[in-house]
Amino acid sequence: MKSLLANPLVQFLLGRLIGGYMLFVGATTRWTRMNRAAIEPFWRPDGGKLIICMWHGRFSLLHKMWSFGPGVPKAKMLISQSRDGGIVAHTSRTVGAEVIRGSAAKAGKHNKGGVEAVRAMARHIEGGGAMAITPDGPRGPRMRVKRGPVLVAKIAGAPLMPLAWATSHRIVMRESWDHFVLPLPFGRGALIWGDPIPPPSPDATEAEIEAVRLKLEAELNRISAEADRLAGVARVEPAPLPAATVETEPAALDS
Repeated sequence: MKSLLANPLVQFLLGRLIGGYMLFVGATTRWTRMNRAAIEPFWRPDGGKLIICMWHGRFSLLHKMWSFGPGVPKAKMLISQSRDGGIVAHTSRTVGAEVIRGSAAKAGKHNKGGVEAVRAMARHIEGGGAMAITPDGPRGPRMRVKRGPVLVAKIAGAPLMPLAWATSHRIVMRESWDHFVLPLPFGRGALIWGDPIPPPSPDATEAEIEAVRLKLEAELNRISAEADRLAGVARVEPAPLPAATVETEPAALDS
């Protein structure tokens, strides 16, 4: 099975199939939208820099929360170089988002392109594009922001925009570390945009960087809980607070 999923043709076909399904779910769900005005200025050709943040367990419906029309700045997603990341990359392209591949390496393992990915993200953002990041990925802990996205925001001078969605028809995969939410069609749902969070200043102290990280985490959890409430489903809870966070590279989508 692993060798089959590593086949580029299989990855392409699976990615296209999953992407088509996500488009179908998005089109057949009755949506309630909250605070959309917060993101609309960034859809103008001169909208400026932006880092989009959503929890790893809810990245599948990003296309409902960004405009991919003519003249709108391009949105790219950070996706790992893993086998599963290849499938997710094709899924992202199917729904309209371009990709940057790379993620932090595990301890004792080879580099997975994290440094190159940071440089590519910075170039894209500085050029006026939007970058989508899962700040708790690719390995968790669930719904806890790592420092990586905040450091990218600091380097690029770009605000952080928290996003969340929920659907009344869904499957929550509680055996996965992120409690991945698989949306199902023909239900009702909620799309919530948070207010942009200013990035740390270029000379920000560690305490100031930590304050931005905590603010982003709190806002993402707040709007995720509100989306679940509006959709009439049980709240997906964050993982217990870790004793320490050691990763500083940006998170990537890989499953």
